[in-house]
Amino acid sequence: MTPAGIPRPRIRRPAWAGRNYSLLTAAAIITGLGTHGALIAAAFAVLQSGGDGGDVGLVAAARTAPLVLFLLIGGAIADRVPRHRVMVAANALNCVSQAAFAWLVLAGDPKLWQMMLLTALCGTGQAFFNPAAEGMLMSSVSGEQAGRAFALFRMSMHGAAIGGAALGGAMIAAMNPGWVLAVDAAAFAVAGALRAFLDVAHIPPREPGGGLLSDLREGWQEFIGRPWLWSIVAQFSVVVAVVGAAESVYGPLVARDELGGARPWGFALAAFGVGTLCGALLMMRWKPRRLLLAGTLCVFPLALPSAALAVPLPVAGLSAVMFVSGVTIEVFGVSWMTALHQEIPEEKLSRVSAYDWFGSVAMLPLATAVAGPVEDLVGRGQALWGCAALVVLCTVAVLFVPDVRNLTRRPATVEVASGKTRSADTEGTVGRLG
Repeated sequence: MTPAGIPRPRIRRPAWAGRNYSLLTAAAIITGLGTHGALIAAAFAVLQSGGDGGDVGLVAAARTAPLVLFLLIGGAIADRVPRHRVMVAANALNCVSQAAFAWLVLAGDPKLWQMMLLTALCGTGQAFFNPAAEGMLMSSVSGEQAGRAFALFRMSMHGAAIGGAALGGAMIAAMNPGWVLAVDAAAFAVAGALRAFLDVAHIPPREPGGGLLSDLREGWQEFIGRPWLWSIVAQFSVVVAVVGAAESVYGPLVARDELGGARPWGFALAAFGVGTLCGALLMMRWKPRRLLLAGTLCVFPLALPSAALAVPLPVAGLSAVMFVSGVTIEVFGVSWMTALHQEIPEEKLSRVSAYDWFGSVAMLPLATAVAGPVEDLVGRGQALWGCAALVVLCTVAVLFVPDVRNLTRRPATVEVASGKTRSADTEGTVGRLG
C-alpha cells in the first residue's frame, strides 16, 4: 500500500517475456558469470602448477576440440530429443567436470593430463548444449517483439560476461583459482535446475527424418551453395583461431609478465564485455542496409587486441582496444544473424547454423595447441603481430566476394489480422550462446 492508501501497482514483465524466456535468461546469466571467470582461472591454474604457455594452449585446445568433434552430432540430437533434457544433461556434465577440476587445483597438485581431460569433458557438454539452447530460446518467443527479446537476452549475457571476467580476475588475485572453478560448477548446477522447469508442451512432436547423414547432407548443400556464407565462415575459421590463441594463451602470459597478474587481464576482458553491451545497444537502433559489408568492415578492429598485447600497451590502452573490438564484433554478430535469418529457409536454419559453428571453431584447437611452440620459435611479440596480420588479411580477402559487398537488407512480408500483407524490416535473431 502507498502512504495514501492506494494499492501499489504491480510491475509486470512484457507479454513476450514468458516463463520459458525468463528461465532461459536467468540461467544464461548465472552460467555466464561462472564461465567467464573460470576461463581465466583455468589458465592461471595451469601456470600456478608450473606449466608454461604451451601447457596453457594444450588445456585450451582440450576444451575446444570436443566442441568441433561433437557439434554436428549435438545439433542432430537436439532435433530428436526434447531440447531441455539435452540442456540439463549437458549442464550436469559441466558441473561434475568443473567440480573435479576445482578439487584438483585446491588439492595443490593437478597434472596436465587431468586438467586436459576435465576441460575436454566441459567442452563436450557445450557441444551438445549450444544447438539445443539456441533452438529452445527461439521457440520461447514469437511475434513482432522477438527481435527485442533476443536483443535483451544478448545484453544479459554480455552483462554476465563483464561481471564474470572482473569477478574472476579479482578472485584469482586474492585466492586460489580453484575456488573460481568451484563457483563455476555451482553455477552449472543452479542453471541446470532452472532449465529442468522449462515447459516444452507447446513444441509439436518432431517427425522422424531421413536420418543423420541425410540431414547433414542437405544442410551442407545449402551451406556450400551460398558464396557469402561459406566465405565468411572460412574467414572466421582463421579469425576465431588467432583471436582465441591471443586471448586464451598469450593474454594471460602478457598479463603475468608485463601487466601485474590476473586482475588487469580481467579488467581488459571486462572492457570487451562492456563493448559488446554497447554494440548490442547500437544495433537496436542501427539497421545497416548492406548487412554483410557493414559487418565485415567491423571485423578489422579485432586485430587491435593482438597488436596491443604485442607492444604491450598499459592496462588502460589494452582495455580501450578491447572495448572497441567488443563494440564492432557485436555489430558483425547482429548483421550476420540477420543475414542468416533473411536468406536461409527456416527449416534448414539449424543445420546451416551447425556448419557455421563447426567451420568457425574448427581451427581453434590447433591454434591454441601450437601457440606455445610458435612463441618459442618466433617470440611472443612476433606471434601476436602475426595474429593481427591474419585478421586483416582474411577480412580483406572476403571483401572481394561480390555477395558479401552487395547483399542488402530487404523488407519481409508478414501476415496481418486482415489477411493482407505488409512490409516490415527483417530483424536479426539470437547470436552465439556460448
